Amino acid sequence: MKPHDQSSSWWPASELAILRCRADLLARIRDFFARLDVLEVETPVLSHGGNPDVYIESFSSHTVTTEGEQTLYLQTSPEFAMKRLLAAGSGSIYQICKAFRQGEQGRYHNPEFTMLEWYRQGFDHHQLMQEIEALLIFLGLMEPGASIKKISYQRLFEQHVGVNPHAISINALINCIQEQAIPLHASHISQLDKDDLLALILTHVIEPAISHDGFVLVYDYPASQASLARLSDGPVVVAERFELYANGIELANGFNELTDADEQSRRFKLDLDSREQRGQQKVSIDHYFVDALRAGLPPCAGVALGFDRLVMLATKSKSLQEVIPFPIDYA
Repeated sequence: MKPHDQSSSWWPASELAILRCRADLLARIRDFFARLDVLEVETPVLSHGGNPDVYIESFSSHTVTTEGEQTLYLQTSPEFAMKRLLAAGSGSIYQICKAFRQGEQGRYHNPEFTMLEWYRQGFDHHQLMQEIEALLIFLGLMEPGASIKKISYQRLFEQHVGVNPHAISINALINCIQEQAIPLHASHISQLDKDDLLALILTHVIEPAISHDGFVLVYDYPASQASLARLSDGPVVVAERFELYANGIELANGFNELTDADEQSRRFKLDLDSREQRGQQKVSIDHYFVDALRAGLPPCAGVALGFDRLVMLATKSKSLQEVIPFPIDYA
């Protein structure tokens, strides 16, 4: 196979060696979970509920079903359906599948991508972080006996910009952004909340700063960024959530999973209100998922890992477009 070029637009964008690496990694991942007796599952790509997260946009499809014309959504992750299986008694499970997100295209993004997601019943997020280390070693991406650098979200901000993200005010955050020379037009400031401002510092200052640190696990995020994670007890309430970075690029996002249906419904309502205020696409809540939580989700921790980015790492590729056979422009 030869490199993709404009004169042969039908040709795969990935070299044969990279396709073989993808296949090898998929086989090793399945071997890893088989040894742990974690069940591989498949769930629908289309669902009645979308993702209300303000930072994620779902693809929607108007479809005629036996119940008439309906709007269905392409999954942004298999999370909701997998948790329905957990609530039904599946035990620990994993899935390798396609996921879809609107407007995500670039060096590290493609609107259609491959995701590895797994849930370990009886684990918390710290135990799951240990299992991620074991997986990376099993895949040959870390040396046996090595460990990933772990640092709290608070310590990360204190170390790189000298602020406590849990205690800092919005005005102080704006001052910090100006001190760091992060481009931000004055007319846009009023449209941003505290989490938006923290995200700017994270992407413009901290992620570049850890780009030579290899694997880094960041944990204990602000409670306002909990998404589907539990909140901790203690004087400073944090989200029991972590993200895995590889050379400054986010590779995985994991939670000690929230099991409270009422709290999850409350968070969904807040997300929907935020989407309306921002003028974003309206989405329907996945009531099947909420019903599953109400029936009883067992204590568990889960993580979603971007498989294409994992292939980038394994092959030392410079962009996602090198490791996907047919990226969106040539799909």
